[in-house]
Amino acid sequence: MELQEKYEKLKAVILETGRAAVAFSGGVDSTLLSKVGYDVLKENAIAVTLVSAMNAKSEMQDAEDLAKEIGITHFKIFEDDIADDVLANPVNRCYFCKKTEFTKIIEKAKAEGIQYVFDGSNMDDMSDYRPGLQALGELKVISPLRLAGLTKNDIRELSHQLGLRTWNKPALACLGSRVPYGERITIEKLSKIDKSEDYLRSLGFIQFRVRNHDKMARLEVSPEERPKLFDGNLMDQISKELKSYGYQYVCLELEGYFTGSLNRVLETK
Repeated sequence: MELQEKYEKLKAVILETGRAAVAFSGGVDSTLLSKVGYDVLKENAIAVTLVSAMNAKSEMQDAEDLAKEIGITHFKIFEDDIADDVLANPVNRCYFCKKTEFTKIIEKAKAEGIQYVFDGSNMDDMSDYRPGLQALGELKVISPLRLAGLTKNDIRELSHQLGLRTWNKPALACLGSRVPYGERITIEKLSKIDKSEDYLRSLGFIQFRVRNHDKMARLEVSPEERPKLFDGNLMDQISKELKSYGYQYVCLELEGYFTGSLNRVLETK
């Protein structure tokens, strides 16, 4: 199916609902979904963002800015407490997280008189370990991008065509994904990760993760960006800064960044 055909199918899926709420993180997928949702449904589309310590503060601000740029009505739900099932960080943590998150978004949608809730899952998500998809199915959340057959590359290309600045935005995930399964997540750890990644972003790095291993920060930087790190002064600077956030050790993953690297432990189970 050509990209234009997928785009038309996406609009048809959205139009059929009449009114819908988009779970909006400000990432590539949910931004495209919000844009097309607003184009198709106008005031009958809303965007809902869950503000939590699990999400980077800079991303929550970007989501607010993007909603204004799109023109869609935007609501924020503030999560004061994170469920213990999520903090325990089992291998199916995303199931519990999505169940809690989307239950709140559904409640907000209903309060606004809206029956349907959209999420930004796409075709590529079907080939990765995504326990959160089970929660979405149980809650009857609709995934228009996936129903339209859109892949991540399709979404970036379509976003580019529609003038969205997120078209080349780096892949994102909640901060909890930086903590290895089985290691308990705490607000302190999430804060250290958030500050560390904000700092690396300020240095110009684009695609990276700061993985939290108790008192150690393990940096994953995209293979293309690794050469920039191989500077003694810069490494000293990064190490000093991250240690000021509470880490005792700062190390580098020589293999570099790739999506879902913490899932490799599942292959040995």
